[in-house]
Parts: sequence; structure tokens; C-alpha cells
Amino acid sequence: MSYANFYKETCIPQLKEEFGYKNPMQIPRLQKIVISSCRKEAVQDVKVLDRVTEEIGLIAGQKPIIRRARKSIAAFKLREGMPIACSVTLRGQRMYEFLNRLVNVALPRTRDFRGISPKGFDGNGNFTLGIKEQIIFPEIPYDKVDQVRGMNITVVTSAKTDGEGRALLKGMGMPFRER
Repeated sequence: MSYANFYKETCIPQLKEEFGYKNPMQIPRLQKIVISSCRKEAVQDVKVLDRVTEEIGLIAGQKPIIRRARKSIAAFKLREGMPIACSVTLRGQRMYEFLNRLVNVALPRTRDFRGISPKGFDGNGNFTLGIKEQIIFPEIPYDKVDQVRGMNITVVTSAKTDGEGRALLKGMGMPFRER
């Protein structure tokens, strides 16, 4: 069963019962997942960003776009317009496939994994998670990795509160650590 069907058949009735929604449009749903990585080494060597872009492309199944600096910062030797990061936005079926791989394959491969901290919510039901190493994803060939790099994964939901967002993600299988 696909993750989108899992959401429709399992999560929707569970959320409806827990929060007592009358209208089906009130039920929180996933809107998008954004994967991004900012590299300070890209200021000296632009090739670093090419490698990061390639790896995030393998993980997401979609080509990332290069992000450029908005402002010049002399202390960091950063000029306006320099490429420093890359990001990709997943929606629809790719979003559900990525969430499935993240929850069921990648996170359990993390060293000393005891669950995700529930402190990553922003107050509006969206959740951000930082990953320290890209090698937890099986798409990345371990022998081709020149340097361990991290990334940020933001799950944007239509939930109004953190409680609704947490219930949605917990229903989708996100392994939150108990406080």
C-alpha cells in the first residue's frame, strides 16, 4: 500500500476521531517536504556544491536548485549572488515516497537512534529535522562519499497547531521520542 493510501485509510479516521473534525477539509494533511543543505565551504570551492546537489538529487529523486547569497557578508568572505546552498521541494507522490523512505529506512539506520526530538515544530504545525550525515539514505553509495554532510528536512503541513501537526506525523509513522 502506498503511503498516500495509508494516510487516507488510516490517518484521516484517526485524526477525525482524536480532534473531532466535522468537515473533511479541517483534517491536517502534508503539503510539501523541503530538503536543503547550505555549505560554507562553497564560498572557496564551488565544486562542493555540485557534489551536494548530486547527493540530494539522488535522495529526493528530483533535481535540486542552487540557492545564492542574498547579501554580502565580509566576515564570511561572502558576496551577493554567490552560490552557497541547494534545496528541493517535494510534493504529491514523491513527497509520500520520500517520507516513507525517511521513516522506515533512513532514520532507523542512524547511529544510536532513540527517536526524533519533538522540539522541531514551529508553532504552526510544521516540523523541521536536521540530519547530520547523508549516508543514512541507501541511495548514497558509501564508497563514493568524499565527506559526510548534513541536511535539513522540513515537513510543511496544513495543521493549525503543533499538537495537530505532531498527531499527523505520528500517525504517518514518524518516531518521536517521548519527553
